[in-house]
Amino acid sequence: MDLFSRSWTALRAAVAGLPDEAFAQPSGCTGWLVRDLVCHLVIDAQDVLITLVTPADTEPTRDAVTYWEVATTPPAGDDPLDALIVRLAAAYQEPWLLRFHLDDVGSAAGRAAGLADPRLRVSTRDQVLTAEDYLSAYVLEWTLHHLDLVAHLPDVAGPPAEGLARSREMLERIAGAAFPASFPDTDALLVGTGRRAPTTAERAGLGEVAAALPLVLG
Repeated sequence: MDLFSRSWTALRAAVAGLPDEAFAQPSGCTGWLVRDLVCHLVIDAQDVLITLVTPADTEPTRDAVTYWEVATTPPAGDDPLDALIVRLAAAYQEPWLLRFHLDDVGSAAGRAAGLADPRLRVSTRDQVLTAEDYLSAYVLEWTLHHLDLVAHLPDVAGPPAEGLARSREMLERIAGAAFPASFPDTDALLVGTGRRAPTTAERAGLGEVAAALPLVLG
């Protein structure tokens, strides 16, 4: 749960430090500008708040790894929900409004996570998890979206090393196989989730794992 806080704090700090012009740059999410990604983060923060106050009284049905639904087709950017995010982000008009809303709702989500009992059972997407597993799953969410944020902004700090390592571990468990040790954590996550195609050498190093990629998480 501490790693949730560190990953989320780093991501929000990266957004807070962006110059206005960065919000019009493309992100690592197909079809989304940086402003669209930041708007999505606001929705994510709201989801965290909602889930942590939606207790369940049944046994957990998922954990931090099985929480994820996995597809093999990367998004094309034309999904109705994706399109809604784009329209919503455009409605903010000024970058400072997005920064303010993310700081406001994001800070609240961070405080709620810090106060949560790790053993609390919570319900989301018709599944039950412990709060600890739910927040652990979001380490992967924050880390991947931090990589999306900086995809075309090389001067902006990326995600914390410990978040990258933990996210790689979770992605390998989802894949059911380890990525080659020669892959840095960032490359394992980008290639593993289809955020970039592997090079010829990387594909050869992946061996049989390459056939299962990309792992599109939702």
